[in-house]
Amino acid sequence: MNTLTTGFMMMRWELLSALMMFFASQLNVVCRQTSKNALAFMCSGLGLSMTCWFVMGLMGMSLSVEAVTHFWLASKDVFIDIMSQTPTTWPMP
Repeated sequence: MNTLTTGFMMMRWELLSALMMFFASQLNVVCRQTSKNALAFMCSGLGLSMTCWFVMGLMGMSLSVEAVTHFWLASKDVFIDIMSQTPTTWPMP
């Protein structure tokens, strides 16, 4: 019994986000069936954000200002590196 209690305490945020994903999915289906598209869109957004939160929790990632800044700086450096290696006569659609 202690093992189950400890497991639930350690997984509380992941369980909460999984439960929220389930409720958002059910609300999305109900809202689509009753033609409430704006509410269904909001439920889809809630489900997507809960999915991201769930995955970040499982991977041990945390959202901080330093992490976001590092991500954008690394993305900018990679973009500039890739764009500098493209040929100048590269056909643009």
